[in-house]
Amino acid sequence: MKNEDLKSDEIIKVITSVFDSVVLGNGVGLFQAQAIDDYKSEAEQQESRLSDEKQDWRLISIADLNKCNSSLSFFDAEGMRFHLPAFLVAELKGEYDFGIDFCLAHLSGYRESQFLLLNAEQRASIRELLNYMFNLDPEGFSSIDIVNALIGFWSEEND
Repeated sequence: MKNEDLKSDEIIKVITSVFDSVVLGNGVGLFQAQAIDDYKSEAEQQESRLSDEKQDWRLISIADLNKCNSSLSFFDAEGMRFHLPAFLVAELKGEYDFGIDFCLAHLSGYRESQFLLLNAEQRASIRELLNYMFNLDPEGFSSIDIVNALIGFWSEEND
């Protein structure tokens, strides 16, 4: 096992722990968000929500995360808090096909509002993930955006 695998396993344990009891509540669900992205009617969005996992984010399949990757742009704060750990763990396992760094590092006013319900421990786990991603590829395409996000929105000062 490579050293970075050990680190990713450690981050997965932290993410799993700090998001352990999070449920969807009234937040936007994965398939519901996909229906929003597809400009479906309110009734169709609510019908799509019937298929959404609402209690345990660990039960969301990798196939569904990849199929509904654009849902990240349509979650409200409750929906983001519930689904984010599933996306983060999939990223760390190398199973998410689209890269979570864009969602976490390219923030605007609306995107920032999606993360407002995260507590300090959850935000710290995201910092760990972003630092890990930066260290894997410090010259990578998103490296500057990751650094800016770490010293900006995701900084400990904002917890």
